[in-house]
Parts: sequence; C-alpha cells; structure tokens
Amino acid sequence: MVRPFARKPPRDDIDESDLEVGGEAHAAAGKTAVAVALKRAVEQMGPSRTARTLLKLNQVDGFDCQGCAWPDPAAGHRHAAEFCENGAKAVTEEATRRCVDRGFFAEHPLAALEERTDYWLGQQGRITEPMVKRAGSTHYEPISWDDAFTLVAGHLRGLDSPDEAIFYTSGKTSNEAAFVYQLFVRAFGTNNLPDCSNMCHESTSVALAETIGIGKGSVSLEDVHDAELIVIAGQNPGTNHPRMLSALEIAKQRGARIIAVNPLREAGLVRFKNPQTPRGMVGPGTALADLFLPVRINGDLALFQGLAAYLLEHDAVDHDFVAAHTEGYEAWVEHLRQVDWSEIERATGLTRAQVEEAGEMLRTSSRTVFCWAMGLTQHRNSVATIKELVNLALAQGNIGKPGAGLCPVRGHSNVQGDRTMGIWERPKPEFLDALQAEFGFDPPREHGFDTVDSVKALTDGRARVFFAMGGNFASAVSDTEVTEAALRRADLTVHVSTKLNRSHVVTGREALILPVLGRSEKDLTGGREQRVTVEDSMSAVHASKGPLEPASEHLRSEVDIVCSLALATLGAAYEIPWADLRADYSAIRRRIANVVPGCAAYDEKVERPGGFVLPHPPRDSRTFPTAVGRAIFSVVPLDVLAVPEGRLLLQTMRSHDQFNTTIYGLDDRYRGVKNGRRVVFVNPDDIRHLGWEDGDLVDLVSEWDDGSERTAPAFRIVAYDQPIGCAAAYYPETNPLIPLDSKAEGSNTPTSKSVVVRLQAPGGGRAGVTRPAGVDVEHGHKRATDPIQQS
Repeated sequence: MVRPFARKPPRDDIDESDLEVGGEAHAAAGKTAVAVALKRAVEQMGPSRTARTLLKLNQVDGFDCQGCAWPDPAAGHRHAAEFCENGAKAVTEEATRRCVDRGFFAEHPLAALEERTDYWLGQQGRITEPMVKRAGSTHYEPISWDDAFTLVAGHLRGLDSPDEAIFYTSGKTSNEAAFVYQLFVRAFGTNNLPDCSNMCHESTSVALAETIGIGKGSVSLEDVHDAELIVIAGQNPGTNHPRMLSALEIAKQRGARIIAVNPLREAGLVRFKNPQTPRGMVGPGTALADLFLPVRINGDLALFQGLAAYLLEHDAVDHDFVAAHTEGYEAWVEHLRQVDWSEIERATGLTRAQVEEAGEMLRTSSRTVFCWAMGLTQHRNSVATIKELVNLALAQGNIGKPGAGLCPVRGHSNVQGDRTMGIWERPKPEFLDALQAEFGFDPPREHGFDTVDSVKALTDGRARVFFAMGGNFASAVSDTEVTEAALRRADLTVHVSTKLNRSHVVTGREALILPVLGRSEKDLTGGREQRVTVEDSMSAVHASKGPLEPASEHLRSEVDIVCSLALATLGAAYEIPWADLRADYSAIRRRIANVVPGCAAYDEKVERPGGFVLPHPPRDSRTFPTAVGRAIFSVVPLDVLAVPEGRLLLQTMRSHDQFNTTIYGLDDRYRGVKNGRRVVFVNPDDIRHLGWEDGDLVDLVSEWDDGSERTAPAFRIVAYDQPIGCAAAYYPETNPLIPLDSKAEGSNTPTSKSVVVRLQAPGGGRAGVTRPAGVDVEHGHKRATDPIQQS
C-alpha cells in the first residue's frame, strides 16, 4: 500500500528571476532554525509523523541522521531534540509522504525529466517500486524484483572481465550493507569500488595514513569539549555540521578559544544561538571565533607554514614528544628556516601580524584540536596542506592526549564506516587475507577504479556496467558533461535509491532504479526487526533502527538488495551463505568481527547503549603504525596557485538549503539569498575592478593550464565580503567548470575549491551591464522587502 500524498510537490522548477538578496546573517541556528525545520517537516510529513520521526533521531534507541557524521553525545546525555535544522530537513526528505509511482513515470518521459533540476526531481517524493528503462525506450516502466536481479546478473555474467563493472557507494550505506556489498563485488572478481570519499576527504585519508599511520581523526567528542584552543580551517559548521556548534559552545563555556580560518565569514563561525537554551532562543547566543583569519583560497598551506615558523621561533615545541614519537623533525625545521614572510602574506592575503596573533594563540595553548573539511581537501595541493597541518600538531605533541588532536569532519553520515568495512578501490593486503580466511576465496589483488578513473573507464569502453549503492553520481562528480556522456555509454546503469535525482535520467542503454528503505523506516527483512550500524567521524560505532512504516510495500533494504543480487549472480559459488546473511544482520556482524580490524565481538558491542569506539593507535597509545613505526614530519614546498590578472579563484560550496547534491529548498538564509541558486559571490572591489556591477548576469568560464575552458552560464553577481581575488558559488551548478583531470596530487580528489574563472557577459561578451528579465534595474536582482531574519 502506497502512502497518500502530503502537500503536493512543486510543479514548476526553479525560477531565478525570483531571486532576492538581503544581508547575510551573523549568527547560526536560533528560533528561525527551529521554525524552518518544523515548517518543512510538517509540510511533508504532517504533525504526528514529524513528532514520531524527529524524537527518534540520533537517540540511543532510534536512528542515525543521514545529514552528517558528527558524533552523538554519550548515552544519557542527549537532548530529546538531538538534531539540527539541516538534519530535520534531511529526514524530512526521506520520510516525506510524497511518492513517485508508476503513474508518474508513465506521465513523464525521460526527455522531459532531463530538463528538470535536481531540486525538482528530489521534491517529487519517494520511489515506490523497481523501475526499468528498456533499450530504446523513452520511459521507465515497472519491473519485478526477481526480473530486476535477473537483468543485472545477466549483464554482469556477460562481461568479458569482472573489471568491466563498477560498483559505486554513497556514504549513507550502513556498515552491514557495505560489508556484504564489498564481499559480493570481490567474490565477483573486482576491486572497482569507488565511493563518495574519493570526492571529499580522500586527501585527508592519504595525508593521515602517510603521517600518523591511520586515515582517521584522533579525537573524541570530549576532546573537543576540553580543548584549550580549537582551529577550524576550511569548514562551515553552521550549514554542513550544525550539531558541531553545540560542542563548540561547550568548549567555549569551559574556556576554549577558537581560530576560524575561512575566506568567508560564515554565520556558524561567528555566533551560535542554541535553540535548546533560553540564551539561544531569546538572548544573544554564544560568540564563537575569537580570531577570524580571512585566508585567500588555497592560502592555507602558506598559513600553516607561517604558524609553524612562529612556533619554532619561540621554541613552542614539545621536544620530548618529538624525540619519542616522530621522525623527520630536523629536516622540517631546516625547511622552515627558509620561510619568506612576504610570500606567506601574498599567498594568504593576511598580514604577518595576523598570522603571528594566531601563532601566539597556538604557542600558549597546551591542548589544541585542529578541525577541517572540504575547504582543505579539494585543491591540487590538498594532501600537502593537510600534512603541514599534521606537522603543527606533532610539533606541540597535540596527538594522543586529552583535549587535543586531529579532527577531520566528514560529511556523509557513514562514509568513514563504509571505508572501515572495505569499500575501497585500494584495499590493504591484510584485509583481503582476512576476507579469504573467512570466506574461502582469493579476492582480487589488483587495485580498482576510483571515481575519476571510473568515469574514464566508462568513457573508453573499459567498463560497461555501472551500479550505484545510493548517491547521485552524475551530479556529484566534476566535469559534468564528460561524466554524463560516460554514463550514457554504459550497457546498464543501476541506482539503489530512495528518491529521484539527476543520475536516474542520465542512463545507459538499459537502466534500473531499485527503491530502498530509508534509515527512518522499519526493516523487517527475513521476517524479523533488523537494525544496522554506522560509524561517525570520531570512530564511534552505534546502532540505527527506524521507527516508520516503509513508504511502499515494494521497498527492500540495502542488505536484501545486495544479497539477492549476489545469489542471482554468483549462486552457490564459494558457498557464501547469502540467504543467511540476508535473513539475519547479526550473522553479518559476526563475520565483520572476524574480518575487520578492531571489530572483535562486534555484534555484542553494538548492544551497548551508544555502541563502542574503534581502536585508534595514535589516539589510544601514541603508537603510529606508519612505514617507519613513528609519526612523520613532512617537508612540504610552499605551493601558491597563481591567478592571472582579471581572473578570480572560485570555490564551490553548499547553500544552507542543501546536503551535497540534494537540494532541500532555495534559500541560503545565512548568506542572504532567497528563491534561487545561480549566484556568484564576489568581493565588491573585484566587481568594480572587473567592470561589473552588483546584480549583473554573467557566465562563469573556467581556464586551465592546458588551454581548455568550460562554461557555466547565467550567474548573478552578489557583492560579498571575502578576500580580493576570490569568489564562491554553489555546486552542483558549478561542477561543469572542473575538468576530470584536475585532481589533488596523491588523492585524485577533484579540485573544486581552486577554480580559476573569468566573468563574461552571457554568450561570450566582455564586461558590461547585463541584467536578467524581471529584476530590479537599480540592483540587478530583487532585494528582500523585509530583511532576511538573522537567525
């Protein structure tokens, strides 16, 4: 039985002529966040369903929010409303009563759906039954589950090599599903297991693995609470990890100071109005950043070297820690003796005094936590930049002691858990050996395709089947035109999904949509109430169990889909008990315990309220499992991206009304944007210098070293305070600007934060006053009649 509709989804798509721009906010959350969250939830779920859903969100006996990977407080210390505004939006998107049924697909041919934005597609509702696009067909049509599995298995068995299949994973996949997924893929015979981490924190994983021996952060939530100093670099917690603000507030109450490093002065770096306290609802809230450093885009490496030079100048080094636990210190010191402060100032856009003020805060702190996100990980020199950040932590012994450490903040709620469970195109031999010992087959040892290489393999015809466990591959990957063309070359594309997105309308010759249960829904696979587990950014593993009836009787769980496909494809090969694993997720967890390091007694440990924490040698015992058995100082040449005259360096970013490629709505309240997305934020002095005016309509044209250019059309200029020479705009609208081969060295992560662009009049003209129809002539865009509420 399919649920009835709630409020109807929009019939019309985004109309950028309705764009309004007001003043940016100077505080995050507050009563406005509560009002927005409840309004969105009640519109799509209704009052009763809203209460039943949100009150189970991030609770010990509830389900894990899919909106981010920030850790939960300890059991017994959680609020009744343990969620943020954007978490509520994420759950609303999944638990909506809007549905996409066979009638919708009959009414909408693929050609019409291709013209729609991801926002419109996602707002239509939950997919209710398996759908297939046959070769040559113009529409999706229903297909039974058995026939769907037979179709996929037939394609897979017909390949000349298992390496002609690609198996992508979104970071929302549970640990149980991820484990059986990688087991199936390796039993099939390939390591082609790209995942969303290839596009976000892969630079972190590479840098940390090479310097401290494990590609994960080294802190707990209590470490953040107890820090004396917190450095937040290249991260916007107010939009991307709002529950982090509560932890920062606790740290401030305990006396911590905060340094915020970001080109934009984001609301969530300035002040937090905690909606769970009177001070947050009706008072001034809590001031956060004690020092804001408006670093130029790609200036972080230079900043960290300037800070390191200051520490060395004042001998603010934990020499005992360095001697006992590290290698390469003297070479690092010698390198930093050559620091050119004029180069530091030029690269960062900061004065030496500003850098030294931050350096003094580091010097006088005995416990420092370093936090970062995509602002550091998506540049050509990202791995080097993060290694320099690690150097700072090592120099002062800020790893393996309370209140200190490295804190990469992941986006997808289980992207770290997926990697722990074996979703990786470059698995360690030890993991494969354990898999072989447990299941009796020899897994493939050759490395597989990551995300970028997968697109290339599809383009070249070296891959013919593309299977995605969640996500929106077409919109998430850089070089959109190339990525979409690659997907269209496939013989078969398959997407395991809850809702429509762009990837469903960019199909291979044949295509399947397999509708899956969401986190918020009951899983009765095997005739019993199942639960799954996830891992957060701080290596804590806990259970998740949804409270809601499924959106449709035709939905299946991720585990069910993977195990059923394995049975259809592999049959009794290797005697892997797929049916048993499908029927009882505890059986999967017992296998995880035998294969995955640190997961002994896994099924028993997740019974504990709040779960358990995976081992982390640098954090737990100051043991560093690197190639040399010690933490490694890295000598990193200063690398400054040169931007030609008349060009800007663009970073892509999220609106406050989105999660990755999922667009919740059209308002970026914190930056003062309403009813639109195609905006480019530019410093007012740059606007004048380049011959434009606030509100002009421009095309963004990216320029690359090989002479190639790419264009993203029709963006409105919005004057915004940020360093000279910098600009910012939302993705996925800006993903077409980034070539597939523009990647971080060492990690292959797309360089989405380092895009050299010029602004030109639509259609290829030079600077001049060009304004869209239907907007105010004076400003070039509508101004809000009433100021946008400042939270």
